[in-house]
Amino acid sequence: MSGSLDKTNESDNSKHQVGEDFVDVVEGKLSIENITSRATSPSAGAIGLFVGTTRNHFEGKEVLRLEYEAYMPMAKKKMLETCQLVRSQWNVENIVMVHRIGEVPVMEASIIIAISASHRKEALEAVHFAIDSVKATVPIWKKEVYNDATSSWKENRECTWISKD
Repeated sequence: MSGSLDKTNESDNSKHQVGEDFVDVVEGKLSIENITSRATSPSAGAIGLFVGTTRNHFEGKEVLRLEYEAYMPMAKKKMLETCQLVRSQWNVENIVMVHRIGEVPVMEASIIIAISASHRKEALEAVHFAIDSVKATVPIWKKEVYNDATSSWKENRECTWISKD
């Protein structure tokens, strides 16, 4: 199931272009090609793309994989809110955000964000903002699994719902 919102309000006096917001949280391998294709627009000259992948190390430990869990209804809602925040600051066309849950092996993508715009500056700035916002607000949790048979739940430094004592 996906969350989608078409922005078609012609009476909106803001600087935002009409486009589609598509978000999803899925199990299984993500396709950069499919996600980028969904972001493409005939009037866009650029697509900003972020692909977050599993790296093989963290603080001197060898990472075998990541395991993600999500509170699905709230995750999609917060991702759609991020789309609206992007639109309030940049003149963009289509916004596509897909986050993977379950096991994500080393070198595979856990999140892909693609945002199209008329010009590269807006597309790149928007995608940078979007990943920071998703990490700060979306209830998706990550566990790192190490080669020494240990694991550790990780919190994002950007996370806004955790108390910073």
